[in-house]
Amino acid sequence: MARILLIDDEEGLRSLLRRALEQRGHVVVEARDGREGLRLHRQDPAEVVITDIQMPDRDGLEVIMDLRREARGAKVIAMSGGGSVLSPVVALEMALPLGAFATLTKPFRLEELFDAVDRALAA
Repeated sequence: MARILLIDDEEGLRSLLRRALEQRGHVVVEARDGREGLRLHRQDPAEVVITDIQMPDRDGLEVIMDLRREARGAKVIAMSGGGSVLSPVVALEMALPLGAFATLTKPFRLEELFDAVDRALAA
């Protein structure tokens, strides 16, 4: 189906989402932070990038801005459960004008993720 880059500092969540997306036929590459995610995307671009907002070493908002400058074709799905700096609502509201295609508030159902990925691929 599609190559998806999944960027999140929570290993358990990354693993769960990777397995779920792979079961739907996608090829999923994982990154533990924004810096690693950008490096992997530069090496082999993904059609869809799913990124957390609150992460060390380059947060998701920075990732979205960098991807908009470097890879205009990649659709970005931003997700957030909040953190010490921003509430999830504020973080996700900031993601959309920066170039995110869709947003998800953690915790979300897998069906919501699948729907966002399907819409991104169809756009």
